[in-house]
Amino acid sequence: MNGFPWLTALWLLPLAGAVATMATPAHRRGLARSIALAVAVATLVVAVVVAVRFDPAGPQYQFVESRSWIPAFGTRYELGLDGIALALVLLTVVLVPLLLVAGWRDGASEERRPRATHTYVALILVVESMVLMSFLALDILLFYVFFEAMLIPMYFLIGGFGQPGPGRSRAAVKFLLYNLFGGLIMLAAVIGVYVVTAGADSPFASGTFDLRAIAAAVASGDLTMNAPVANALFLGFMFAFAVKAPLWPLHSWLPDAAVQATPVSAVLMMAVVDKVGTFAMLRYSLQLFPDAAQYFAPLVITLSVVSIVYGALLAIAQTDVMRLIAYTSISHFGFIVLGVFAMTSQGQSGSTLYMVNHGISTAALMLVAGFLVSRTGTRVIADYGGVQKVAPLLAGTFLIAGLATLSLPGLAPFVSEFLVFVGTYTRYPVAAVLATIALVLAALYVLWLYQRMMTGPVTDGSKHIRDLRRREMVVVAPLIALLVVLGVYPKPMLDVITPAVAGTLTTIDRPDPAPTAAEQDGGAR
Repeated sequence: MNGFPWLTALWLLPLAGAVATMATPAHRRGLARSIALAVAVATLVVAVVVAVRFDPAGPQYQFVESRSWIPAFGTRYELGLDGIALALVLLTVVLVPLLLVAGWRDGASEERRPRATHTYVALILVVESMVLMSFLALDILLFYVFFEAMLIPMYFLIGGFGQPGPGRSRAAVKFLLYNLFGGLIMLAAVIGVYVVTAGADSPFASGTFDLRAIAAAVASGDLTMNAPVANALFLGFMFAFAVKAPLWPLHSWLPDAAVQATPVSAVLMMAVVDKVGTFAMLRYSLQLFPDAAQYFAPLVITLSVVSIVYGALLAIAQTDVMRLIAYTSISHFGFIVLGVFAMTSQGQSGSTLYMVNHGISTAALMLVAGFLVSRTGTRVIADYGGVQKVAPLLAGTFLIAGLATLSLPGLAPFVSEFLVFVGTYTRYPVAAVLATIALVLAALYVLWLYQRMMTGPVTDGSKHIRDLRRREMVVVAPLIALLVVLGVYPKPMLDVITPAVAGTLTTIDRPDPAPTAAEQDGGAR
């Protein structure tokens, strides 16, 4: 594993592709798109090679690369891959080629900018590169740099290539300000970690940003932080991750950004970029500050339950189909955070799998809705009706994606949501019971949405809607297939995720709760 630098190739390939795309002649838009797609597929191939070589029973972090970066600050170019990161890497590299195909004509409408198409596809590749690096980094400062840097290309995708009108600029600025503010709070906490590791009681010769070394020292007791310091540092990291996730009440930037961006950019943001926040909670918040994480767990669990119910309630109230989908994501991110802070093997395995499944289901639902909106030019739900009679394939895929969103058994999100419920109930039964309210609400907003848009008499605005084109089917078919396959047979993904989750729980010394006497008696009978 220490031969070819697979992880460096994985994140650098999209970045090199972005440069190559921008280097093509301005009038060769088709060539720019083709180069971007070819690079995205090549990145997928590299990720598949890494996944095949990954050993779930091996060390927690594999394919480790470590090089000197800024010795004066005790920071290194250090990459590594565990099962949790691998699952999210695969989600990213699968979605990006599909998004490039789905947005094949995006950017071309910006005729006043001769290289608009080149810039658009290059920005998508840059976001992919930075997200991959965030999943791979094992140095805290290295992670922070890319955690913040990915905001810039995402800002331009929303503000430069979003929906026509002034709203996209406001949404882009709101997205940037929220996330930059969270990042600045986190930067103070990153500096605080360095100061703690450079202290007189630290086992390190000087300050360090090495995640593995710090987590091991904290777990063994060689590095101790007094409670107020640990709590403050935990909150600094957690604030930034909760903004990006997003968790109520730090969520309000998401609906505006999702509505004003193109459907492709909205999927990239909700299905890929925002996963960095929930992933980082597992990797950094828990492992660096296990005691503080346990101290604040009831608060985070409470906020998660509020997010779950709040997002579902607001989804029901929406009249804009794209905004409705955005609010469903707020509810689903609440489930993900709930599983993370339940701190049980079932909860965290379900949470990680939920990140993957939510990415797939949201991509399917948002893209099909985007295909529909592009045909009519309206996002207002009331403007539709009877679509299934004129475009049965489009309506059918919309229904499957919607049913996945409400976690119908047999589709991928059901397994992950079930694991989150089980893992949470063993430690926080009241929170688990309250979260089940969202099951009823999800059925309400998905089925009511489908009824209003797809069934009934054909409205004047729906008469001339065309069914899915071949290019659109190329995008949707793999997503629907993944929803079914992971819903019926999630074992390969869980086989990769579960050992990594076990390693995390061991690091933070948080074993699963022991069965109650009633459960033991029931098992004996």
